[in-house]
Amino acid sequence: MAASLALPGHGFAQGAGVKIGLILPMTGPFASTGRQIDAAVRLYMQKNGAEVAGRKVEVVLKDDTGTADVTRRLAQELIVNDRVNVIAGFGLTPLAMAVGPLATQAKVPAIVMAAATSSITEASPFIVRSSFTLPQVTVPLAAWGAENGIKKVVTLVTDYGPGIDAEKAFKERFTASGGEVTAELRVPLRNPDFAPFLQRAADAKPDAVFVFVPSGVGAQFMKQFVERGLDKSGIQLIATGDVTDDDILNEMGDVALGTITTHHYSAAHDSTENRAFVEAFRKANDNMRPNFMAVGGYDGMHLIYEALRKTGGGTAGEGLVNAMKGMAWQSPRGPISIDPQTRDIIQNVYVRKVERVDGELYNVEFATIANVKDPVKATKS
Repeated sequence: MAASLALPGHGFAQGAGVKIGLILPMTGPFASTGRQIDAAVRLYMQKNGAEVAGRKVEVVLKDDTGTADVTRRLAQELIVNDRVNVIAGFGLTPLAMAVGPLATQAKVPAIVMAAATSSITEASPFIVRSSFTLPQVTVPLAAWGAENGIKKVVTLVTDYGPGIDAEKAFKERFTASGGEVTAELRVPLRNPDFAPFLQRAADAKPDAVFVFVPSGVGAQFMKQFVERGLDKSGIQLIATGDVTDDDILNEMGDVALGTITTHHYSAAHDSTENRAFVEAFRKANDNMRPNFMAVGGYDGMHLIYEALRKTGGGTAGEGLVNAMKGMAWQSPRGPISIDPQTRDIIQNVYVRKVERVDGELYNVEFATIANVKDPVKATKS
């Protein structure tokens, strides 16, 4: 298997096409992630053409249903049978981790467009991330809370890689600023029931509850937040932007108003690039609003296209990854670059408040922390 897995990394004959294997959860509980990224990838190709550096670009979409064993099998099939030059997507951390050894063995770049655990890029030297890390967006929130009168917090996170990352990053920064985390609650990833955890949070009577849940789960969380009466308890809700995900924010209704989050993208981001992106995305997708997953997919395609331009169409894996290191551009989310040391993204993080704008709910940015690196790796360097 090692020999066959190594084939794609050596590139194709001159003039042959470039194949991208896009592995996403198109069905199952995390299908909103797949739907957003797939739409963004198609939009990027619509706007920039299906050819780069003289090579025709073909995307092969596969549904992993959000299951790591399926992700691994699909990645292997794409590499060996479809002879893809790049694999991309990866809606959750376990899915991204599943392909690390395959990417290394085959020397095929793996572009992580969604998954957000800090350590993912350490699973293979061929992994490059166009999304974000949870510590990257969590540490600024802990700092904001400490600076704005929040003294006691209960953390409530989904019990898997990014949730643990968020819990740890929040606690370290918040306690370093003199705050106290009075309880750390972890909710199962599959079939979550937030009610008993929210009751424990309410009983602890903190100033705020800090929450992380994966994209697409925020509406369920908010519903149970109201059912448990926390919206009227005087306990402030602070969260990473996954909770007030643009894709489902309007469904949450007025309960979401006033929620403070920190994240790297909002559909309401005030820039020329973002206004054009949102308008084109809505037009191409039956008025669907793009979320942070969409911008991760869009920028992931930009990364692949520009790397191919830099290599003159060469598809050798090491050459493509080297071309991506240090790359910088203006994204719909703001200025971004790829950290040449870690292959993680460096980007602005915004403090936002849910407000009603023209009859719709949006995450309205009111403060910017510029050029944030993944803080976990920053402490190692």
